[in-house]
Amino acid sequence: MTRRQLRENVFQLLFRMEFHDTEELTEQLALFDEEFSQMNEADKDYITEKCKAIMEMIPELDAAINEKTTGWKTTRMGKVDLTLLRLAVYEILKEEEVPTKVAINEAVELAKIYGTDDSKSFVNGVLAKFA
Repeated sequence: MTRRQLRENVFQLLFRMEFHDTEELTEQLALFDEEFSQMNEADKDYITEKCKAIMEMIPELDAAINEKTTGWKTTRMGKVDLTLLRLAVYEILKEEEVPTKVAINEAVELAKIYGTDDSKSFVNGVLAKFA
């Protein structure tokens, strides 16, 4: 699986968790595992570990996002945009092997697919402040 595909799967699982309690992570991971039973174990492990790491850091990620935004706190953001921002900010702050420009570009590309017409501009604008 490519890095882009892995990132998209991480996004999808994180987005799914926006509608469930944190305690339901194990159940959601099991459902994810069933849906992607043909995926190799290394890819599954990467996706689940990255999702867990991001979920543990949500308060820190949201604080970092809130510091960079004016008039748009995380509590007001759409779930797709917020999930993309959390994923990208995590990559920017914690994954040195992912260049900041790549994290931003990938988030914008996912915003084009999953977000509204305004999502790509919004996500790009917020993430540009991290560059």
